[in-house]
Amino acid sequence: MTDTPALTRTLGLRSLVLFGLAYMTPLIVLGIFGVVAETTGGASAAAYLVALVAILFTASSYGRMAAAYPVAGSAYTYVRRTIDPRVGFLVGWAVLLDYLFLPMVIWLIGAAYLEAQFPGVPGWVWIIGFIVLTTLLNILGIKVADKANLILMAFQVLVIGSFVALSIGSIIANQGAGGLVSVDPFANATATFSGITAGAAIAAYSFLGFDAVTTFTEETINPRKTVPRAILLVALIGGAIFILVSYTTQLVHPGGVFTDASSAAFDIALQIGGNLFGALFLAGLVIAQFASGLAAQAAASRLLFAMGRDGVLPRRIFGEVSRRFHSPVFSLVIIGVVGLVALFLDVATSTSFINFGAFVAFTMVNVSVVFHYVRQRRAGTRLSPVFFLVVPVIGAIVTLYLLTRLDSNAIVLGLSWLAIGVVVLAVITKGFRRQPPEMEYREADDQALRSAATL
Repeated sequence: MTDTPALTRTLGLRSLVLFGLAYMTPLIVLGIFGVVAETTGGASAAAYLVALVAILFTASSYGRMAAAYPVAGSAYTYVRRTIDPRVGFLVGWAVLLDYLFLPMVIWLIGAAYLEAQFPGVPGWVWIIGFIVLTTLLNILGIKVADKANLILMAFQVLVIGSFVALSIGSIIANQGAGGLVSVDPFANATATFSGITAGAAIAAYSFLGFDAVTTFTEETINPRKTVPRAILLVALIGGAIFILVSYTTQLVHPGGVFTDASSAAFDIALQIGGNLFGALFLAGLVIAQFASGLAAQAAASRLLFAMGRDGVLPRRIFGEVSRRFHSPVFSLVIIGVVGLVALFLDVATSTSFINFGAFVAFTMVNVSVVFHYVRQRRAGTRLSPVFFLVVPVIGAIVTLYLLTRLDSNAIVLGLSWLAIGVVVLAVITKGFRRQPPEMEYREADDQALRSAATL
C-alpha cells in the first residue's frame, strides 16, 4: 500500500458520462440559442454540427492522454509528463482560470434566474445557497454527488425532451408533418459561411466540460479504457442533443431575428407550451445550473488536489483527502469561498475570461499527444500516426483558432493571469533553476489504489 494521498475508485462509465454531461449542461443550447441563431442567420444546427466535428479532434487527444496517464490533473498532468514540467505548470495555471472560476459563474447564472422569478429575495441568498449545498454534497463524497447528479440530470433531460416534443407538435400543427424535414436550420438564404463559422465558435462553448471527466481518472474503475470512452461519449451525446434541439427550435422560429436574443428560448417555450411549460422551463434551467455547478466544483477540486499533491500548490492544504469522506475537502471549501466573488460580479463580466483557460488547455493537450507520439517512437513503440499525429495537429489548429476568436478583454485577462503564473513558477523553481516538484506515479501505485478501492 502506498502512503500517497489517494482517491477511491468507484466510478463506472455511466457515472463519468453523467458527470461530463452535467458539466456541459445540455440546456445551455437553449440558453444561448438566440445568440447562435442570430449570428448564423438562422442556421444554428449547422453551427453545432461544425463545432461537434471540431471538438471531436480534441476529444480524441484527451482520450489518448487519459489512457497513457491515468491520474488526476487532466491537461496539467498530460503536458507536464510529455512536454515539460514548467510548461505543464503554466497550462495547469491557465486551466485554473477555467476550472476555479467556472463554478462561480454557474452559481451566478442560476441565482440570476431565481432572482428574476423571485425579485423579493436578494440575489446573494441564492448564491450562498448554491455554494453551501453543492459544497456539502461534494464533501460527502463522489458516491453521494453521483446519486444527486443522476436525479438532477434526469429532470434536465425531461425538460429538454418536453421542449423538443412540444416543438415537434407545434411544427406539425402549423406546417404538417412535412415541416419536420428541412435544410433551413443548416443552410438557408440568410446564412453565410462566415456566419456559420462564427456561430460555431460560440457554439463550441457549449461543449466545454467534455474534458472534465479526466479529472476523475483516479476515482474510475479501469480508467485506461473507461475514461477515453467516456470522453468521446460525452462529446457525441452532447453534440447530438445540441444539434437536435437547435434543429427543432430553429424550425419553430426560422431565421435569426428576435426581440431579445438572450431570452429567445424562453419566449419560444411560452409559444409552444404556454405559461405552465414556461415555468417548467425556467425550473429546468435553474436545476441544470445546480447540476453543472455540482460537477464543476468536483472537477475543479480534483485539479487542485493533483497540483497540491505534486507540491506546486501547498500540499497540506490542497494535496490531502479526507479519511472519512475520501474527498478533497479543503479544495472544495476553497472553491466555495472563491464562489463568493460572484456577490460582486454580473454574468457578463464573469463569463468573459473563463474560456481563455479552456482553449489554452485544449490546444496544449493536442500538442502533448504529438510530443507523446515522438517520444514513444524514439523508444521503439509504434503508435498510429493518424490518431497521434494528424488528428491532434488538426485539433490544435482548430482550438487555437477558437482562442483567437475570444474578445480582447478575455485575452488580456487571460494573459495577465498567465503572467502571474510565471511569477509563481519563478518562486517555486528558485528562478527557473529547478524543476517544479512532482509526485512520481508508477503502475504499482495504480494497482494499489485499485486494491484499496475494494476494501
